[in-house]
Amino acid sequence: MPAALKNSRSVLTTALAGLMLVASLSFAEAQKAETTTLTVFAAASLKNALDSAATAYQASTGNKTTISYAGSSALAKQIEHGAPADIFISADLDWMDYVAKAKLIKDGTRSNMLGNRLVLIAPKSSSADIKIGKDFALAAALGDGRLAVADVKAVPAGKYAHAALEKLGVWSAVEPKLAQAENVRAALALVAQGEAPFGIVYETDAVAEPKVKIVDFFPDDTHPPIIYPIAVTAASKNPDAALAFISYLKSPEGQAAFTKQGFTILK
Repeated sequence: MPAALKNSRSVLTTALAGLMLVASLSFAEAQKAETTTLTVFAAASLKNALDSAATAYQASTGNKTTISYAGSSALAKQIEHGAPADIFISADLDWMDYVAKAKLIKDGTRSNMLGNRLVLIAPKSSSADIKIGKDFALAAALGDGRLAVADVKAVPAGKYAHAALEKLGVWSAVEPKLAQAENVRAALALVAQGEAPFGIVYETDAVAEPKVKIVDFFPDDTHPPIIYPIAVTAASKNPDAALAFISYLKSPEGQAAFTKQGFTILK
């Protein structure tokens, strides 16, 4: 075979191998882009519903989420100090306003997603029968026990509880009997484990825990509206994927995970 032909074939073979390598790398990069892992910072009360929605989203799209649950106040502070989150979901407007004022969320990505209700709970075995109203006898019902609540100065569930007890005229009598927890799920656990005879949590928390029961609901007009806003963080490295996940959470399939847990959908 002529040397020139051999050289031509060799060059062609090398070129084809190079093209195949480039194609292989491009495909790998495309797969990597298509299977993004998002980091979500979410209020503790969202755990059951959001875990369910995230699992369904991964099954549908292949995209994974790593979700960090805590009190909204703690999460906002972590974002402020540079924690790598793509999405923030707060249990009140105040902490979303806090990160917004610090320019820590992307403009145009914030919206109000969910609503909830505030309830008085007791252990499942309790025979307590209390009706919430003006000057109701919560302090007397507690006796020597404690009222489990989230931190009333920082955590949304605790702040809502504080407002409701103030409005109903029982705050001063109940305040010395508080057992404050770092988030609403920690307060829920105190009642579920029998360490507190009563607690104030969200309706969705009570639904998620079989060891407690709802004693009564706090009237909506005793505290600010319970609203869960959501937004993409300014530091997100995956803003398009984050927006896609938020769109899924607002879709009928995503909303079903929340309504099943007792959340209301805000339009």
